[in-house]
Amino acid sequence: MQKYFLAIVPPEPVLSQAEGIKQEIKERFNVKYALKSPAHITLKMPFTYNEAKEEALVEKLSQFLSGGPAFPLKIGGIETFGNRVIFLGVEKNSQLIQLQSSLKIFCKKDLHLVDELSDRNFHPHMTLAFKDLKPSKFQEVLHLAKEMAFDAEFLVNEIALLKRIEGRWILCRKLPLGRIV
Repeated sequence: MQKYFLAIVPPEPVLSQAEGIKQEIKERFNVKYALKSPAHITLKMPFTYNEAKEEALVEKLSQFLSGGPAFPLKIGGIETFGNRVIFLGVEKNSQLIQLQSSLKIFCKKDLHLVDELSDRNFHPHMTLAFKDLKPSKFQEVLHLAKEMAFDAEFLVNEIALLKRIEGRWILCRKLPLGRIV
């Protein structure tokens, strides 16, 4: 069995900008847990799946996603979940909400995956620091993140399937969305 999750991984240069903030946070404050995965917006929380059936998983997801439209997405501003998570904000739009909602239903019905609490309470965001972020450093890290924050817009035309390998989340497959609108 293997761990996977589904996310939007932004294209360049947005990916490098977000990774740059995470790297600077690591260098200045030794807060590095967010570097275990590429910058992303989680659509389906981590789940366990039989690695021997990975190709079948990819095929099912590809068929499902081929019917979905590509859409623009805006990110920007620094937000927090209490004093434990610092993230880039993501503008909620109807296409993003519809994608996550339909993906959640598909994963439950067709892939027989557990519907996690975080799947039901979708709050799109791009995490910059969490888990190893100490309360004593929170304000300093938040200040740095705000200094380095940026606004961007990009076209979401694919979904990433990420796989946990040796403690890191690695891009396993890019799954294209079907239609450009």
